Parts: sequence; structure tokens; C-alpha cells
Amino acid sequence: MKPEHHHGLKRVMRATGFSIKGLKAAWANEAAFREEVILAGIMIPIALFINVSPAEKILLIMAVFLVLIVELLNSAIEAVVDRFGGEIHPLSGQAKDIASAAVMLALIAAAITWLLILVPLFI
Repeated sequence: MKPEHHHGLKRVMRATGFSIKGLKAAWANEAAFREEVILAGIMIPIALFINVSPAEKILLIMAVFLVLIVELLNSAIEAVVDRFGGEIHPLSGQAKDIASAAVMLALIAAAITWLLILVPLFI
């Protein structure tokens, strides 16, 4: 039997539900995601209230969201590898290490963005 395909608003509603379910799973199971969400809760209001241009505010906020997005993708990759990789395999470790490296690069990009925009305010 063919799976049921949803269109329009019904598809959007289902997709939103799946997204919320994914956010809840990440919050419940991933300490790094929880920590980054807490930091985002601090950093985004700071970005909104500091005296920088609207474009700089957007860059600061997007840098924070980039970290969260990459962390979610990292968690998804780890879950899939753990699900299908019961035995130790070099490719499983490689997949997890590459996903972790992506998170590290997103964190570095966010730090550079914040430093380049904020440091001139204090000099």
C-alpha cells in the first residue's frame, strides 16, 4: 500500500509537528544542545539591544542560529550512526568526528562574528 501524501496546509502542520518533536528530542537527549540553547537565550537579546547596525544584529543572531542548526544535524548523524552501527567501525567514527568538526567550525564562526562586531564597541 502506498503511503499517504499530504499537501498544502496539512503537510506544513505535520512538518511543524515533526520539527517540534525533533527539538524536544534534542533538548531531552543532548546536553550540548541544551547548553547552546541557554547561551542563545542570553546572546540573542544582547544582539537585539546593543548599539550596532541592523545588519550586524542579523549577523550576530544568525551566527547563534548556525550553531544550533549544526548541533541538531550533528545529533541527527550521531543518532543514525548509533542506530545502525552496533559494532565499532572506522566509518562510524569518521562520520561522528566530521559532524563534531562541523559544530566546532560553527562555534568558531560565531565567535569570530561576535568578536569582530563587539570588540570595536569597547575600543
